[in-house]
Amino acid sequence: MRKLGLIGGMSWISTRAYYERINKMIQKSGPAMSSAPLLIESLDYAQIYNSKQSENWDHIAGVLVESAKRLEGAGAEGLVIAANAMHKVYDQVAEAVSIPVLHIADSVGKAMQDAECENAALLGTRFVMTESFYRQRLVAHGVNLLPPLPEEVEMVDGIIYKELMLGRVTRDAERALKTIITHKDKHGAKAIVLACTELEMVVDTNANVLPVFDSTEIHCRAAADWILGSG
Repeated sequence: MRKLGLIGGMSWISTRAYYERINKMIQKSGPAMSSAPLLIESLDYAQIYNSKQSENWDHIAGVLVESAKRLEGAGAEGLVIAANAMHKVYDQVAEAVSIPVLHIADSVGKAMQDAECENAALLGTRFVMTESFYRQRLVAHGVNLLPPLPEEVEMVDGIIYKELMLGRVTRDAERALKTIITHKDKHGAKAIVLACTELEMVVDTNANVLPVFDSTEIHCRAAADWILGSG
């Protein structure tokens, strides 16, 4: 198996989900008693969050680039960034190392293409929902995306940063996401892309009015396949 480097801490909840899921997939698909060979660096998200609030993406890129270099130097043969929004600086990270970096949106786009899903709504942080760095990669796989509505963007972004990333799950948040997804269904979406690793805490990915493409699950599957040499 190949050794994977994981840039985590964005948030720790997300990193925990990646570690657990990748290992479960390796144990299921690999030799008996296998566990994933991983190198994990869990960053202090408070520093990244402060830079994000001030739109200092150059600083964020620098933090992730240095993390990627350390993981490569420690023996990682490939990398994943265990977050959706941080893929805004993917190009800088990928250019700074000589090993592959598995892009989360490319993994999601391929899964949607394989499922012949051509129309969807994207839910995530404000950056993911409104900027092109994530959306354009899904579009490149033949997926049409509903335009984001400002009031829904602010609501989802607030739930993510004020509740989920702090480990809080409320019935109000669950109801709000259910209402938004129902609204997307009525406006022609044929699927939902959960483009935030924490959103599954308040969205039932297996029982919804629309099929749900969970970016965390899909990215972890791509990572496990890569570790096993089949991705």
